Amino acid sequence: MTTPSSAVQPTNRSQTVLGGTVTEKALKRFLDGLPGVDAVGAQARADGFATRSIKTTSKAWGLDTIISMVDLTTLEGADTPGKVRTLAQKATMPDPMDSTAPSVAAVCVYGDMVAEVRDSLGSWHISQRSDGVAIAAVATAFPSGRASLPVKILDTEFAVAEGADEIDMVIDRGAFLQGAWGVVYDQIVAVKEACARPDGTYAHLKVILETGELATLDNVRRASWLAILAGADFIKTSTGKVAPAATLPVTVTMLEVIRDWYALTGEKIGMKPAGGIRASKDALRYLVGVAETVGEEWLTPDLFRFGASSLLNDVVLQRQKMKTGHYSGPDYVSVD
Repeated sequence: MTTPSSAVQPTNRSQTVLGGTVTEKALKRFLDGLPGVDAVGAQARADGFATRSIKTTSKAWGLDTIISMVDLTTLEGADTPGKVRTLAQKATMPDPMDSTAPSVAAVCVYGDMVAEVRDSLGSWHISQRSDGVAIAAVATAFPSGRASLPVKILDTEFAVAEGADEIDMVIDRGAFLQGAWGVVYDQIVAVKEACARPDGTYAHLKVILETGELATLDNVRRASWLAILAGADFIKTSTGKVAPAATLPVTVTMLEVIRDWYALTGEKIGMKPAGGIRASKDALRYLVGVAETVGEEWLTPDLFRFGASSLLNDVVLQRQKMKTGHYSGPDYVSVD
């Protein structure tokens, strides 16, 4: 896995699509002009993913692929250095009884825990090996996003300085729902700029839409376009703190935006559903959805992630069952 580090100039990206200077009026004209989402059709497509027959060999590949796409996450007020270090060790070897299990994509923590993760990963860090683990940090007053822009920028800069490879930011949903799309755009651009490192590279930026608060799939589509126009490397459904979190219809809607962006510009944007995905069978349906919506090229941790913690445990157990014929039960894996 590689973590993108090339500098993205979000204004160039949006100017190319909008055809000129980015203004509130230009954003409104573009976003209001997007076609509406057929909610019934989105649900039907999502339901269809569950009907696909997955052969044993494909399932084995799918389980390993899911593991490699997991952002192993702990975002609790009770997080301690010890808990975070244990999670980082689990990230490198999800199944201590089977060294063939792949490592996860990243460990996701609060910014003040980044150094603990880096120390614990050691040579397993993504900078040291191709199959290494990245460090993701939430920022911008996660999960509410209710802070001034200077605070959000400082939050981001701190996490990057501590060694975060990826930043998961939250948009201002209040501003978005008021139709102040220029405010949301400007904040994403500013946070993207705060992801800059001294060597000129950038931390990877995932933009969390908190789709459970956006009310409609039309809003999900608009927010997805807005985030990409402003410089997102990934768009992400949820913080995991608001219900509903990730759902297949929402994910399909966001993937369709990614597909359309790629058709328009040739640029690949990543996708991360987060929250509520706990079972292997559900995660496999997401892989089917990715393949059928944007193509198999996106079936890589560079372009698709799962924001999860308990999901990894279930995948490890299912993987063991396929190899041994026995299901060990939940006490086989560590409790995160």
